[in-house]
Amino acid sequence: MRREILIEGGAGEIRIALLEDDLLSELFIDRVRSQGASGNIYKGRVTSILPGMQSAFVDVGLERNAFLYVEDAPGGRGVVGLERDIAGTPPAAERPRIEDLLSVGQEILVQVSKDPVAQKGARITSHLALPGRFLVFLPGVEHIGVSRRIDEPEERDRLRALLTEVRDALRLPGGLIVRTVGKDRDREDFETDALSLRDTLTEIQRRAASSPAPAVLHEEAGALEKALRDVFQADVEQVLVDDPLIFERTLEHLRRMQPELAGRLHMHTGAALFEDRGVQRQIERALRPRVWLKSGGHIVINPTEALVAIDVNTGKFVGSRSLEETVLATNLEAVQEIVRQIRLRDLGGIIVVDFIDMEQESSRERVRETLQTELRKDRSRSRVLQISEFGLVEITRQRTRRSLERILCEPCPACRGSGRIKSAETLFYDIVRAARRLLVGRDCAALEVCVHPTLRAYMEESAERLLAAVGRPSLPISLRSDADLLPDQFTVEPQALLRP
Repeated sequence: MRREILIEGGAGEIRIALLEDDLLSELFIDRVRSQGASGNIYKGRVTSILPGMQSAFVDVGLERNAFLYVEDAPGGRGVVGLERDIAGTPPAAERPRIEDLLSVGQEILVQVSKDPVAQKGARITSHLALPGRFLVFLPGVEHIGVSRRIDEPEERDRLRALLTEVRDALRLPGGLIVRTVGKDRDREDFETDALSLRDTLTEIQRRAASSPAPAVLHEEAGALEKALRDVFQADVEQVLVDDPLIFERTLEHLRRMQPELAGRLHMHTGAALFEDRGVQRQIERALRPRVWLKSGGHIVINPTEALVAIDVNTGKFVGSRSLEETVLATNLEAVQEIVRQIRLRDLGGIIVVDFIDMEQESSRERVRETLQTELRKDRSRSRVLQISEFGLVEITRQRTRRSLERILCEPCPACRGSGRIKSAETLFYDIVRAARRLLVGRDCAALEVCVHPTLRAYMEESAERLLAAVGRPSLPISLRSDADLLPDQFTVEPQALLRP
Protein backbone atom coordinates (compact mmCIF):
# COMPACT_ATOMS: atom_id res chain seq x y z
CA MET A 1 0.00 0.00 0.00
CA ARG A 2 1.35 3.42 -1.00
CA ARG A 3 0.83 6.01 1.74
CA GLU A 4 1.29 9.77 1.33
CA ILE A 5 0.49 12.88 3.35
CA LEU A 6 -0.67 16.04 1.58
CA ILE A 7 -0.67 19.38 3.42
CA GLU A 8 -2.56 22.36 2.01
CA GLY A 9 -2.63 25.74 3.73
CA GLY A 10 -3.88 29.26 3.35
CA ALA A 11 -6.36 31.83 4.72
CA GLY A 12 -6.12 30.63 8.32
CA GLU A 13 -6.81 26.97 7.54
CA ILE A 14 -4.51 23.96 7.24
CA ARG A 15 -5.78 20.68 5.80
CA ILE A 16 -3.78 17.48 6.15
CA ALA A 17 -4.81 14.43 4.12
CA LEU A 18 -3.57 10.86 4.47
CA LEU A 19 -3.78 9.00 1.14
CA GLU A 20 -3.59 5.23 0.85
CA ASP A 21 -3.22 4.16 -2.79
CA ASP A 22 -4.57 7.62 -3.77
CA LEU A 23 -7.72 7.12 -1.66
CA LEU A 24 -8.38 9.67 1.09
CA SER A 25 -8.37 7.78 4.40
CA GLU A 26 -7.96 10.46 7.06
CA LEU A 27 -8.40 14.21 7.07
CA PHE A 28 -7.22 16.72 9.67
CA ILE A 29 -8.42 20.32 9.60
CA ASP A 30 -6.86 23.10 11.66
CA ARG A 31 -8.71 26.42 11.65
CA VAL A 32 -7.61 29.46 13.60
CA ARG A 33 -11.15 30.25 14.76
CA SER A 34 -12.37 26.74 15.56
CA GLN A 35 -9.63 24.72 17.17
CA GLY A 36 -10.67 21.68 19.20
CA ALA A 37 -9.97 21.19 22.89
CA SER A 38 -9.30 17.45 22.93
CA GLY A 39 -6.06 16.71 24.76
CA ASN A 40 -5.87 20.13 26.43
CA ILE A 41 -5.21 20.20 30.18
CA TYR A 42 -7.04 22.67 32.42
CA LYS A 43 -7.28 23.73 36.01
CA GLY A 44 -11.02 23.59 36.58
CA ARG A 45 -13.50 24.32 39.35
CA VAL A 46 -16.34 21.95 40.24
CA THR A 47 -19.64 23.80 39.76
CA SER A 48 -22.16 21.07 40.58
CA ILE A 49 -22.34 17.42 41.59
CA LEU A 50 -25.05 15.05 40.39
CA PRO A 51 -25.22 11.98 42.69
CA GLY A 52 -28.07 10.51 40.63
CA MET A 53 -25.82 10.41 37.55
CA GLN A 54 -22.57 9.86 39.48
CA SER A 55 -20.98 12.76 37.65
CA ALA A 56 -20.06 16.40 38.04
CA PHE A 57 -19.88 19.57 35.98
CA VAL A 58 -16.58 21.43 35.95
CA ASP A 59 -15.87 24.96 34.73
CA VAL A 60 -12.68 24.83 32.66
CA GLY A 61 -13.20 28.10 30.79
CA LEU A 62 -14.97 26.69 27.73
CA GLU A 63 -18.35 27.86 26.44
CA ARG A 64 -20.14 25.08 28.34
CA ASN A 65 -19.17 23.37 31.58
CA ALA A 66 -17.36 20.09 31.04
CA PHE A 67 -18.76 16.73 32.12
CA LEU A 68 -16.83 14.45 34.51
CA TYR A 69 -17.90 10.85 35.22
CA VAL A 70 -17.10 9.31 38.59
CA GLU A 71 -14.68 6.85 36.94
CA ASP A 72 -12.68 9.80 35.60
CA ALA A 73 -12.64 11.79 38.85
CA PRO A 74 -9.57 11.87 41.11
CA GLY A 75 -9.60 8.55 42.94
CA GLY A 76 -12.01 7.01 40.43
CA ARG A 77 -11.25 3.93 38.33
CA GLY A 78 -11.68 4.73 34.66
CA VAL A 79 -9.94 4.81 31.33
CA VAL A 80 -6.26 5.55 31.76
CA GLY A 81 -4.04 6.34 28.81
CA LEU A 82 -4.38 3.83 25.98
CA GLU A 83 -5.47 0.84 28.06
CA ARG A 84 -8.77 0.35 29.86
CA ASP A 85 -9.34 -0.60 33.49
CA ILE A 86 -5.69 -1.02 34.45
CA ALA A 87 -6.61 -1.54 38.08
CA GLY A 88 -9.55 -3.80 37.27
CA THR A 89 -13.23 -3.13 37.81
CA PRO A 90 -14.23 -3.41 41.49
CA PRO A 91 -17.67 -4.64 42.58
CA ALA A 92 -20.39 -1.98 42.52
CA ALA A 93 -20.54 -1.83 46.32
CA GLU A 94 -16.81 -1.00 46.49
CA ARG A 95 -16.78 1.69 43.82
CA PRO A 96 -16.27 5.24 45.08
CA ARG A 97 -19.17 7.69 44.76
CA ILE A 98 -18.83 11.10 43.15
CA GLU A 99 -20.02 12.94 46.27
CA ASP A 100 -17.20 11.30 48.26
CA LEU A 101 -14.54 12.30 45.74
CA LEU A 102 -15.45 15.90 44.91
CA SER A 103 -17.11 18.95 46.42
CA VAL A 104 -18.54 22.10 44.85
CA GLY A 105 -15.85 24.75 44.48
CA GLN A 106 -12.99 22.25 44.50
CA GLU A 107 -10.19 22.92 42.02
CA ILE A 108 -8.88 19.96 40.01
CA LEU A 109 -6.56 19.25 37.07
CA VAL A 110 -8.40 17.70 34.15
CA GLN A 111 -7.81 16.81 30.52
CA VAL A 112 -10.38 16.96 27.72
CA SER A 113 -11.01 13.44 26.41
CA LYS A 114 -13.85 14.36 24.02
CA ASP A 115 -14.52 17.65 22.28
CA PRO A 116 -17.89 19.37 22.82
CA VAL A 117 -20.52 18.00 20.43
CA ALA A 118 -23.75 19.84 19.53
CA GLN A 119 -25.35 20.86 22.84
CA LYS A 120 -23.07 18.64 24.94
CA GLY A 121 -20.08 20.04 26.76
CA ALA A 122 -16.63 18.48 26.63
CA ARG A 123 -15.98 15.25 28.48
CA ILE A 124 -12.99 15.41 30.80
CA THR A 125 -10.87 13.12 32.93
CA SER A 126 -8.50 13.69 35.82
CA HIS A 127 -6.34 10.79 34.60
CA LEU A 128 -3.83 12.78 32.55
CA ALA A 129 -2.11 11.28 29.52
CA LEU A 130 0.73 13.14 27.79
CA PRO A 131 1.52 11.71 24.34
CA GLY A 132 5.01 11.90 22.92
CA ARG A 133 6.47 10.50 19.75
CA PHE A 134 7.11 6.98 21.08
CA LEU A 135 5.52 7.06 24.54
CA VAL A 136 2.46 8.12 26.44
CA PHE A 137 3.25 9.39 29.94
CA LEU A 138 0.63 8.70 32.64
CA PRO A 139 1.38 10.92 35.66
CA GLY A 140 0.48 9.32 38.95
CA VAL A 141 -0.16 5.85 37.51
CA GLU A 142 2.19 2.97 38.27
CA HIS A 143 1.81 1.14 34.99
CA ILE A 144 4.00 -0.06 32.14
CA GLY A 145 2.13 -0.92 28.96
CA VAL A 146 2.57 -1.61 25.26
CA SER A 147 0.25 -0.66 22.40
CA ARG A 148 -2.12 -3.47 21.49
CA ARG A 149 -1.07 -3.07 17.86
CA ILE A 150 2.34 -4.49 18.74
CA ASP A 151 1.36 -8.14 18.96
CA GLU A 152 4.68 -10.02 18.88
CA PRO A 153 5.19 -11.50 22.41
CA GLU A 154 8.99 -11.17 22.29
CA GLU A 155 8.84 -7.50 21.27
CA ARG A 156 6.23 -6.72 23.92
CA ASP A 157 8.40 -8.30 26.61
CA ARG A 158 11.49 -6.39 25.38
CA LEU A 159 9.62 -3.07 25.41
CA ARG A 160 8.16 -3.63 28.88
CA ALA A 161 11.63 -4.35 30.26
CA LEU A 162 13.09 -1.27 28.54
CA LEU A 163 10.34 1.01 29.86
CA THR A 164 10.77 -0.28 33.40
CA GLU A 165 14.47 0.54 33.20
CA VAL A 166 13.80 4.01 31.78
CA ARG A 167 11.15 4.85 34.38
CA ASP A 168 13.33 3.72 37.27
CA ALA A 169 16.47 5.44 35.94
CA LEU A 170 14.69 8.78 35.40
CA ARG A 171 12.52 8.42 38.53
CA LEU A 172 9.42 9.31 36.58
CA PRO A 173 6.34 10.09 38.72
CA GLY A 174 4.00 7.89 36.68
CA GLY A 175 3.61 5.13 34.15
CA LEU A 176 4.52 4.75 30.50
CA ILE A 177 2.90 3.13 27.47
CA VAL A 178 4.77 2.42 24.25
CA ARG A 179 2.96 3.71 21.17
CA THR A 180 2.79 1.63 18.00
CA VAL A 181 5.54 3.69 16.38
CA GLY A 182 7.82 2.72 19.29
CA LYS A 183 8.20 -0.80 17.95
CA ASP A 184 11.88 -1.82 17.47
CA ARG A 185 13.11 1.43 19.10
CA ASP A 186 16.01 1.42 21.54
CA ARG A 187 16.44 2.81 25.04
CA GLU A 188 17.91 6.14 23.90
CA ASP A 189 14.76 6.97 21.91
CA PHE A 190 12.55 6.24 24.91
CA GLU A 191 14.74 8.19 27.35
CA THR A 192 14.72 11.28 25.13
CA ASP A 193 10.94 11.10 24.79
CA ALA A 194 10.42 10.47 28.50
CA LEU A 195 12.61 13.43 29.52
CA SER A 196 10.64 15.73 27.22
CA LEU A 197 7.34 14.51 28.67
CA ARG A 198 8.63 14.93 32.23
CA ASP A 199 9.55 18.53 31.45
CA THR A 200 6.05 19.08 30.06
CA LEU A 201 4.52 17.77 33.30
CA THR A 202 6.79 20.03 35.37
CA GLU A 203 5.62 23.07 33.39
CA ILE A 204 1.97 22.06 33.80
CA GLN A 205 2.43 21.74 37.57
CA ARG A 206 4.19 25.12 37.72
CA ARG A 207 1.31 26.83 35.88
CA ALA A 208 -1.27 25.05 38.03
CA ALA A 209 0.34 26.38 41.21
CA SER A 210 0.20 29.99 40.03
CA SER A 211 -3.04 30.12 37.99
CA PRO A 212 -6.55 30.56 39.42
CA ALA A 213 -9.25 28.28 38.03
CA PRO A 214 -10.45 28.10 35.36
CA ALA A 215 -7.22 28.19 33.37
CA VAL A 216 -5.65 26.34 30.46
CA LEU A 217 -2.37 24.77 31.55
CA HIS A 218 -1.35 22.86 28.43
CA GLU A 219 -2.61 22.87 24.85
CA GLU A 220 -2.40 19.77 22.73
CA ALA A 221 -0.37 20.06 19.54
CA GLY A 222 -2.16 21.57 16.56
CA ALA A 223 -3.53 19.43 13.75
CA LEU A 224 -0.30 19.74 11.74
CA GLU A 225 2.02 18.63 14.53
CA LYS A 226 -0.43 15.97 15.70
CA ALA A 227 -0.71 14.49 12.20
CA LEU A 228 3.06 14.42 11.81
CA ARG A 229 3.44 12.81 15.22
CA ASP A 230 0.65 10.23 14.86
CA VAL A 231 0.48 9.50 11.12
CA PHE A 232 3.90 10.22 9.59
CA GLN A 233 5.69 6.92 10.10
CA ALA A 234 8.27 4.93 8.19
CA ASP A 235 5.67 3.48 5.80
CA VAL A 236 4.70 6.96 4.51
CA GLU A 237 6.57 7.52 1.24
CA GLN A 238 6.39 11.30 1.07
CA VAL A 239 4.84 14.47 2.47
CA LEU A 240 3.79 17.14 -0.05
CA VAL A 241 3.22 20.74 1.10
CA ASP A 242 1.89 23.56 -1.09
CA ASP A 243 2.59 26.54 1.18
CA PRO A 244 6.17 27.86 1.74
CA LEU A 245 5.55 28.96 5.34
CA ILE A 246 3.94 25.67 6.29
CA PHE A 247 6.76 23.85 4.51
CA GLU A 248 9.34 25.59 6.71
CA ARG A 249 7.25 24.94 9.83
CA THR A 250 6.93 21.26 8.91
CA LEU A 251 10.61 20.94 8.10
CA GLU A 252 11.60 22.49 11.43
CA HIS A 253 9.30 20.10 13.29
CA LEU A 254 10.68 17.06 11.45
CA ARG A 255 14.30 18.06 11.99
CA ARG A 256 13.59 18.35 15.71
CA MET A 257 11.32 15.33 16.23
CA GLN A 258 11.79 12.96 13.25
CA PRO A 259 15.09 13.85 11.54
CA GLU A 260 15.35 10.48 9.77
CA LEU A 261 12.12 11.27 7.87
CA ALA A 262 12.85 14.91 6.97
CA GLY A 263 14.17 13.89 3.53
CA ARG A 264 10.67 12.71 2.54
CA LEU A 265 9.25 16.23 2.76
CA HIS A 266 8.75 17.92 -0.62
CA MET A 267 7.32 21.20 -1.89
CA HIS A 268 4.39 21.00 -4.31
CA THR A 269 4.90 23.51 -7.11
CA GLY A 270 1.78 22.98 -9.22
CA ALA A 271 -1.72 24.41 -8.84
CA ALA A 272 -4.00 23.61 -5.89
CA LEU A 273 -2.62 20.43 -4.31
CA PHE A 274 -5.94 18.91 -3.23
CA GLU A 275 -7.48 19.60 -6.62
CA ASP A 276 -4.52 18.11 -8.50
CA ARG A 277 -4.66 14.87 -6.51
CA GLY A 278 -8.45 14.53 -6.51
CA VAL A 279 -8.69 15.00 -2.74
CA GLN A 280 -11.25 17.80 -2.90
CA ARG A 281 -13.68 15.60 -4.83
CA GLN A 282 -13.26 12.85 -2.25
CA ILE A 283 -13.98 15.31 0.57
CA GLU A 284 -17.20 16.38 -1.15
CA ARG A 285 -18.25 12.75 -1.55
CA ALA A 286 -17.53 12.12 2.13
CA LEU A 287 -20.32 14.57 3.01
CA ARG A 288 -22.93 12.58 1.08
CA PRO A 289 -24.90 9.71 2.61
CA ARG A 290 -24.53 7.34 -0.38
CA VAL A 291 -21.14 5.84 -1.30
CA TRP A 292 -20.86 3.73 -4.46
CA LEU A 293 -18.74 0.60 -4.65
CA LYS A 294 -16.73 -0.39 -7.71
CA SER A 295 -18.94 -3.44 -8.29
CA GLY A 296 -22.08 -1.29 -8.57
CA GLY A 297 -23.26 -1.87 -5.01
CA HIS A 298 -23.44 0.96 -2.50
CA ILE A 299 -23.53 1.81 1.18
CA VAL A 300 -25.67 4.46 2.87
CA ILE A 301 -24.34 6.23 5.98
CA ASN A 302 -26.81 7.96 8.31
CA PRO A 303 -25.41 9.53 11.51
CA THR A 304 -28.05 10.08 14.20
CA GLU A 305 -27.98 11.47 17.72
CA ALA A 306 -27.77 7.99 19.27
CA LEU A 307 -25.71 6.01 16.74
CA VAL A 308 -24.48 5.76 13.16
CA ALA A 309 -26.45 3.45 10.87
CA ILE A 310 -24.74 2.02 7.77
CA ASP A 311 -26.73 0.03 5.22
CA VAL A 312 -25.17 -2.20 2.53
CA ASN A 313 -26.99 -2.80 -0.78
CA THR A 314 -26.14 -4.80 -3.93
CA GLY A 315 -27.41 -1.95 -6.13
CA LYS A 316 -26.46 -2.62 -9.76
CA PHE A 317 -24.28 -5.62 -8.90
CA VAL A 318 -26.05 -8.89 -9.80
CA GLY A 319 -23.12 -11.32 -9.69
CA SER A 320 -22.60 -14.26 -12.03
CA ARG A 321 -23.01 -17.51 -10.09
CA SER A 322 -25.11 -17.84 -6.93
CA LEU A 323 -26.98 -15.44 -4.65
CA GLU A 324 -24.82 -16.32 -1.65
CA GLU A 325 -21.61 -15.56 -3.58
CA THR A 326 -23.04 -12.28 -4.87
CA VAL A 327 -24.05 -11.22 -1.36
CA LEU A 328 -20.71 -12.26 0.15
CA ALA A 329 -18.72 -10.43 -2.54
CA THR A 330 -20.73 -7.25 -1.99
CA ASN A 331 -20.38 -7.43 1.79
CA LEU A 332 -16.62 -8.02 1.61
CA GLU A 333 -16.18 -5.10 -0.77
CA ALA A 334 -18.36 -2.96 1.46
CA VAL A 335 -16.23 -3.76 4.53
CA GLN A 336 -13.16 -2.02 3.11
CA GLU A 337 -15.14 1.07 2.12
CA ILE A 338 -17.02 1.18 5.42
CA VAL A 339 -13.80 1.21 7.45
CA ARG A 340 -12.29 3.87 5.19
CA GLN A 341 -15.39 6.03 5.58
CA ILE A 342 -15.39 5.54 9.36
CA ARG A 343 -11.79 6.77 9.51
CA LEU A 344 -12.32 9.59 7.01
CA ARG A 345 -15.57 10.87 8.53
CA ASP A 346 -14.26 10.16 12.05
CA LEU A 347 -17.46 8.41 13.04
CA GLY A 348 -17.57 7.35 16.69
CA GLY A 349 -19.73 5.91 19.42
CA ILE A 350 -22.04 3.07 18.39
CA ILE A 351 -21.98 2.12 14.71
CA VAL A 352 -24.51 -0.42 13.44
CA VAL A 353 -23.85 -1.96 10.01
CA ASP A 354 -26.70 -3.72 8.22
CA PHE A 355 -24.96 -6.14 5.88
CA ILE A 356 -26.92 -7.98 3.22
CA ASP A 357 -28.37 -11.18 4.72
CA MET A 358 -26.09 -14.21 4.42
CA GLU A 359 -27.43 -17.73 4.78
CA GLN A 360 -24.19 -19.48 5.67
CA GLU A 361 -22.45 -19.05 9.00
CA SER A 362 -19.07 -19.31 7.24
CA SER A 363 -19.94 -16.23 5.15
CA ARG A 364 -20.90 -14.22 8.21
CA GLU A 365 -17.70 -15.22 9.99
CA ARG A 366 -15.59 -14.29 6.96
CA VAL A 367 -17.17 -10.83 6.83
CA ARG A 368 -16.57 -10.34 10.54
CA GLU A 369 -12.90 -11.40 10.29
CA THR A 370 -12.38 -9.07 7.33
CA LEU A 371 -13.97 -6.23 9.28
CA GLN A 372 -11.65 -6.80 12.23
CA THR A 373 -8.64 -6.95 9.91
CA GLU A 374 -9.55 -3.67 8.23
CA LEU A 375 -10.18 -1.97 11.58
CA ARG A 376 -6.57 -2.65 12.57
CA LYS A 377 -5.66 0.15 10.15
CA ASP A 378 -7.64 2.55 12.36
CA ARG A 379 -5.72 4.36 15.09
CA SER A 380 -8.84 4.76 17.26
CA ARG A 381 -9.88 1.94 19.56
CA SER A 382 -12.83 -0.12 18.37
CA ARG A 383 -14.65 -3.33 19.16
CA VAL A 384 -16.68 -5.58 16.86
CA LEU A 385 -19.51 -7.80 18.10
CA GLN A 386 -20.80 -10.96 16.43
CA ILE A 387 -22.88 -10.59 13.26
CA SER A 388 -26.51 -11.46 13.94
CA GLU A 389 -28.49 -13.86 11.79
CA PHE A 390 -30.07 -10.80 10.16
CA GLY A 391 -26.69 -9.44 9.05
CA LEU A 392 -26.39 -6.72 11.70
CA VAL A 393 -23.05 -6.04 13.34
CA GLU A 394 -22.37 -3.53 16.09
CA ILE A 395 -19.10 -1.61 16.29
CA THR A 396 -18.09 0.66 19.14
CA ARG A 397 -15.39 3.19 18.26
CA GLN A 398 -13.57 5.70 20.40
CA ARG A 399 -14.74 9.25 19.75
CA THR A 400 -12.44 12.10 20.79
CA ARG A 401 -13.22 14.92 18.36
CA ARG A 402 -15.98 16.19 16.12
CA SER A 403 -16.81 14.21 13.02
CA LEU A 404 -15.94 15.55 9.57
CA GLU A 405 -19.60 16.41 8.99
CA ARG A 406 -19.77 18.51 12.16
CA ILE A 407 -16.54 20.32 11.27
CA LEU A 408 -17.49 21.18 7.69
CA CYS A 409 -21.29 21.49 7.89
CA GLU A 410 -24.07 23.00 9.97
CA PRO A 411 -27.77 22.08 10.27
CA CYS A 412 -29.90 23.08 7.29
CA PRO A 413 -32.08 26.10 8.20
CA ALA A 414 -34.89 24.79 5.99
CA CYS A 415 -35.20 21.30 7.46
CA ARG A 416 -33.68 22.17 10.89
CA GLY A 417 -31.15 19.41 10.41
CA SER A 418 -33.70 16.63 9.93
CA GLY A 419 -32.94 16.09 6.25
CA ARG A 420 -36.63 16.47 5.40
CA ILE A 421 -39.06 19.33 4.75
CA LYS A 422 -42.84 19.26 4.49
CA SER A 423 -44.29 18.40 1.10
CA ALA A 424 -46.35 20.90 -0.90
CA GLU A 425 -49.54 18.96 -0.12
CA THR A 426 -48.81 18.99 3.61
CA LEU A 427 -48.15 22.73 3.52
CA PHE A 428 -51.42 23.24 1.60
CA TYR A 429 -53.40 21.70 4.46
CA ASP A 430 -51.36 23.67 7.04
CA ILE A 431 -52.39 26.84 5.20
CA VAL A 432 -56.03 25.68 5.16
CA ARG A 433 -56.02 25.18 8.93
CA ALA A 434 -54.31 28.54 9.50
CA ALA A 435 -56.89 30.30 7.29
CA ARG A 436 -59.80 28.66 9.09
CA ARG A 437 -58.53 29.85 12.45
CA LEU A 438 -58.12 33.42 11.18
CA LEU A 439 -61.58 33.61 9.58
CA VAL A 440 -63.57 32.40 12.57
CA GLY A 441 -66.12 35.15 13.41
CA ARG A 442 -64.46 37.63 11.08
CA ASP A 443 -65.61 39.36 7.89
CA CYS A 444 -62.82 40.24 5.50
CA ALA A 445 -62.46 41.52 1.96
CA ALA A 446 -59.78 39.06 0.86
CA LEU A 447 -57.24 36.52 2.03
CA GLU A 448 -53.52 37.10 1.51
CA VAL A 449 -51.21 34.09 1.46
CA CYS A 450 -47.43 34.47 1.27
CA VAL A 451 -45.21 31.44 0.56
CA HIS A 452 -41.69 30.57 -0.58
CA PRO A 453 -41.23 30.92 -4.39
CA THR A 454 -40.89 27.14 -4.80
CA LEU A 455 -44.45 26.70 -3.48
CA ARG A 456 -46.15 29.48 -5.42
CA ALA A 457 -46.97 27.49 -8.58
CA TYR A 458 -48.56 24.73 -6.52
CA MET A 459 -50.65 27.23 -4.55
CA GLU A 460 -51.82 29.01 -7.71
CA GLU A 461 -53.14 25.71 -9.05
CA SER A 462 -54.80 24.98 -5.68
CA ALA A 463 -56.36 28.41 -5.01
CA GLU A 464 -59.95 27.30 -5.64
CA ARG A 465 -59.44 24.14 -3.63
CA LEU A 466 -58.03 26.24 -0.79
CA LEU A 467 -61.08 28.53 -0.63
CA ALA A 468 -63.46 25.58 -0.85
CA ALA A 469 -61.64 23.88 2.01
CA VAL A 470 -61.77 27.09 4.05
CA GLY A 471 -65.50 27.42 3.39
CA ARG A 472 -65.35 30.77 1.58
CA PRO A 473 -65.48 29.84 -2.14
CA SER A 474 -66.26 33.41 -3.23
CA LEU A 475 -63.58 35.10 -1.10
CA PRO A 476 -60.85 36.77 -3.22
CA ILE A 477 -57.37 35.39 -2.56
CA SER A 478 -54.12 37.28 -3.00
CA LEU A 479 -51.07 35.07 -3.46
CA ARG A 480 -47.50 36.32 -3.31
CA SER A 481 -44.06 34.84 -2.78
CA ASP A 482 -41.19 35.88 -0.54
CA ALA A 483 -37.67 34.47 -1.01
CA ASP A 484 -36.80 35.38 2.58
CA LEU A 485 -39.16 32.68 3.84
CA LEU A 486 -37.87 29.15 4.33
CA PRO A 487 -39.36 26.52 1.96
CA ASP A 488 -41.82 25.31 4.59
CA GLN A 489 -42.75 28.71 6.02
CA PHE A 490 -45.85 30.75 5.09
CA THR A 491 -48.07 33.58 6.32
CA VAL A 492 -51.84 33.95 6.05
CA GLU A 493 -53.35 37.42 6.57
CA PRO A 494 -57.02 38.49 6.23
CA GLN A 495 -57.67 41.89 4.63
CA ALA A 496 -60.36 43.78 6.55
CA LEU A 497 -63.51 45.15 4.93
CA LEU A 498 -63.55 48.88 4.29
CA ARG A 499 -66.35 50.47 6.36
CA PRO A 500 -68.10 53.62 5.11
